[in-house]
Amino acid sequence: MSSILLICGVDEAGRGPLAGPVSAAAVILDDANPIAGLADSKKLSEKQRDLLAPVIRERALAWAVAFADVEEIDRLNILQATLLAMKRAVEGLSLLPQQVLVDGLYCPQIGIPSQAIVKGDSKVAAISAASILAKTARDELMLKLHAQYPQYGFDGHKGYPTAAHIAALREHGVSAVHRRSFRPVRELLP
Repeated sequence: MSSILLICGVDEAGRGPLAGPVSAAAVILDDANPIAGLADSKKLSEKQRDLLAPVIRERALAWAVAFADVEEIDRLNILQATLLAMKRAVEGLSLLPQQVLVDGLYCPQIGIPSQAIVKGDSKVAAISAASILAKTARDELMLKLHAQYPQYGFDGHKGYPTAAHIAALREHGVSAVHRRSFRPVRELLP
């Protein structure tokens, strides 16, 4: 009996925004059930991501999405909070992978052989799938935050530091979901 190597792709979304959590996803794809159109989530339109996300969730052998919240980002720093979200995503999988491939320069400490791959989201299908799930889950969460804090326009910029977001911050002040350790927010604190 041949054993299949379970490889998990991991990626994050939301390191750069001034508000909201950072998300991470872990995905183990099924080689017998490939998914057409996988790519780095940043190279896909929102519509393409929204069409691919349910297909990934349906066809993957296992997947999980996890977050690190604003308080964790401010306490730990964005890199450590991202690694924490990645660790939570891998630990949330229903199957234990034998290898973890992570987009970027750093791997979370998870006790499983791991490799960081620069631009992995455009080289490894499982990382592409993870980037899509991380991005769509975070965007969905930012839409919920928009309902709570409509004055900031999270439905448009998803918390990223756009001119409109900076203007809203100046006008309305810092909310509970803003990252106080990020300079544009920190400069507006009393």
